[in-house]
Amino acid sequence: MPSPTEALEKLLGGPRDGALLRYSLGNEYFKAGEFQRAAQMLATALEKDAHYSAAWKLLGKTHEKAGDGAAAIAAWRRGMEVAEARGDIQAAKEMRVFARRLERQAGAAGAPHEDD
Repeated sequence: MPSPTEALEKLLGGPRDGALLRYSLGNEYFKAGEFQRAAQMLATALEKDAHYSAAWKLLGKTHEKAGDGAAAIAAWRRGMEVAEARGDIQAAKEMRVFARRLERQAGAAGAPHEDD
């Protein structure tokens, strides 16, 4: 029996190849820890539909897991704009929280400690 990823990959290039398929594949790669492949699929999903706020949110998470905080924050900021424009307030809130948390972590990592 083919894995979910294999089943979805068979649909690439066909009539169902769109933002949802690419998002679904990106999500499967993300769950498998294949962050580079996930980011590629999510970027393609966003090329097909730049207003897909769930893809922006997952792209940010993918970049964060891959260790690229700046790219994660950039994806979430763009995603917030898209989500707010579409009235997807919950997704915008979630991405704002993710971005702020990562910004705080980055700031804390670069800040001198009190006992230094």
